[in-house]
Formats: sequence, C-alpha cells, structure tokens
Amino acid sequence: MTVSNKDKVKELIKTKVSLAPMAGITDFMMRDLIRKYTKDSLLTTEMISSEFLRQVKGNVIEKKNEKSSPVSYQISGHKPQMMADAAKYLEQFADMIDINMGCPVNKVVKGQDGCALMKNPQLATDIVKAIKEVINVPLSVKFRLGYTFEELNYVEFGQKMQEAGADFITIHGRTRSQMYSGNADWEKIRLLKDNVDVPVFANGDVNSIETAEECLAKSKADGVAIGRGTLGDLSLIYRIEHYFKTGEKLPLPTIEEKIEQAIAHLNYEIELRGENTGIKFMRKFYPYYISKIHQATKLRSKLMVSEDLKEIYEILNIIKQKKEPII
Repeated sequence: MTVSNKDKVKELIKTKVSLAPMAGITDFMMRDLIRKYTKDSLLTTEMISSEFLRQVKGNVIEKKNEKSSPVSYQISGHKPQMMADAAKYLEQFADMIDINMGCPVNKVVKGQDGCALMKNPQLATDIVKAIKEVINVPLSVKFRLGYTFEELNYVEFGQKMQEAGADFITIHGRTRSQMYSGNADWEKIRLLKDNVDVPVFANGDVNSIETAEECLAKSKADGVAIGRGTLGDLSLIYRIEHYFKTGEKLPLPTIEEKIEQAIAHLNYEIELRGENTGIKFMRKFYPYYISKIHQATKLRSKLMVSEDLKEIYEILNIIKQKKEPII
C-alpha cells in the first residue's frame, strides 16, 4: 500500500521541535553536532540556491546519511523548472524538501527569491506545483507574516501553498521589513494554524524551554522551529524536546559543557575545512559559546583573532577551568 505524504510527515515530525535553516550555519557539521543530542527532531539544511546547484551538482558528492535523518533540504530560487530540478536532485539525500519563501536578506529578495515570493503568490504556487510533480518525499514551505506590515498576507499565502501541494509549513513571526528586529508575533501565527490543515511550526525568538512553551501556547502551532537559539547551545533542541515529552526541565549546560561543545565544534570544522580555514570559520561561533561568561572579554578578543590552534585550545581551557556560572 502506498504511504501518503500526510503519513510520511507524521513519521518525520516525531517531536515538537525542529532545527530551522540558517545560511552559512546549519551545514552538515552543525546538524551532526545537534544530532548527537537528539535522535528524532527534524533538522534542516542551510539554504541551497537552485541556480548554484544547477552549476555544480555534477560535482557534488553526497550520500544519504541515515544517522542524520530526519533531515529536510531547503532550496531557494524563483524559476519553477529549475527549482523542480534542484528538488529532484536533492531528493536522494532528503527526507523532506523545503522551499525558502522567507529569507529577508536584500541580495536574496532582489533576485526575486526568498520572501520576495510572498509578493508573487502565483509564482510561489507554480514553484510548489512544479516541485510536487517530481518528488516523492513531503514538501514544505517556510515564509513570514508578509513582506511589510501593510502586506500581512500570510494566511491567504499559506492556504495557497497548501492547495498547491505543500505538506508542512514553517512560519517566522516577523515581516520581511522587520528582518530580525523587534519581537516575533506568535499570536498572529494562530490565525494561520486555524486556516490550514497541514502541520504548522512556529519560528522566531524561541531560545529556551520557557519561550518554546509560551510560543506554542500563543500560536497553537504543532511545534517550534529553532534557529539562532541553537548557536552556542547545541543541546537546546533536545532539552525542549525532552520537556515536551516528559515535563522535565533538564539543567542548562555548564561552562565546562559549553566549552566542550565549542572544542568539538572547532575540531569538526578543522577536520572538514583544514586547520587554517576551520579556525577562521569558527570565529563566528565563539561569541555565542562564551557570551554569558563573566570576565571573558580579553579571552574572547584573543579567540577572534588567533590563528594558532594551540593558543585557541589554551584559551578555551582557561575559560573552562574558571567554572563560573552562566548568567
């Protein structure tokens, strides 16, 4: 008997928490580090340009990693056939395909991609239909409340995406014009949830068990998608997942645990990218790992410029040995 996409989505959405896509962040390494804590949460890749993929996919060597499942591959673009080709190619690695209709970055929306698609619902519909025709895994879309406060079309947009074939929706509770400023409006998400039949995950400003609980209470969403909250806190998704399942609040990571996560992350970056590139790539993550540690300003500054791996290890271990509480 053929399994419906509705049933497939139920199999994939095993918890009420997922990893939201973040450009330049949720690559294989970040996902693998988070997967060490959670076996079941859906993890999403960083945004993959369909234009870029057309140029390089013949040289892309990947393989389906069962340990990383369930994983959703997110694609961006505005040309239906090219998006369909990208989705079909990535299907061999993915448990779900996700379409980016929410990225607010200027260079993305100027190219008619990301949140610009919310201004063109017909094109967005054509993209969903084109992809739906060629893939057998579930299809999801991620978008925002609207392009501006004057264009809050998220309910109608979500309905059109569902009608076109979307099996799952993630919605960020801000407009494009807000970018990442202000507060995510979780209550508005409830109106979308009341007007579509597919599962809806709420995204934006969830960075703790308490905010996850409040978000679900206000949005009535089926779950939360967490992006920036995972930076410097690789176990966050697992702790929230565990709380929703058991009601138990696991303790926040200690300084020692955070530094151990940072070292593991650094080693992983170096393993994949090489020592020089790995050290430099890791710099964007250090502020998150040690942002709440007392009296670490000088050490933090050194981490951001050091190119000596031995010195970096020494600095991280000095912070680890301070054993001060995270505030």
